[in-house]
Amino acid sequence: MSLFGDWGYLGLFLGCFLAATIFPFSSDALFVASLGLGGSVTLTLFWGTLGNWLGSLTSYWVGYAGKWEWIEKWFKVKRETLEKQKSKVNKYGSLLALLTWLPFIGDIFAIALGFYKTKFWPTAIFMLIGKLLRFVIITIVFLYFADKLEWFVD
Repeated sequence: MSLFGDWGYLGLFLGCFLAATIFPFSSDALFVASLGLGGSVTLTLFWGTLGNWLGSLTSYWVGYAGKWEWIEKWFKVKRETLEKQKSKVNKYGSLLALLTWLPFIGDIFAIALGFYKTKFWPTAIFMLIGKLLRFVIITIVFLYFADKLEWFVD
């Protein structure tokens, strides 16, 4: 398969990885394009999910490396605001990682989960579940509509 030139599934993986970091990029569009170009459903799900999940884990570790003093100094966020956010993150904990699939704000969730030092493994597992479920739903919708839109592509 000549998906995205010579990049193939590596291109899908890298694109989904970057989209799960702070780069404004759509992993969903890349994922659908991969399916639309005849990519294997199983391999597209695997490489797309893996790349997107590892990208979110990278964002988590970027947040983990952050310091409160940096946020206060560089982003002019008051300590009281950080404390309020921390109490909200503590309330839901790693379950918030299920929301890292959301466009734009999902990256912020991943960074915040790292910044507020949620437990790594539960966070990582919930991230993986959220990312996989999103791509499964996209796949189901794509497969349902793909044959109905064949007239459009021809």
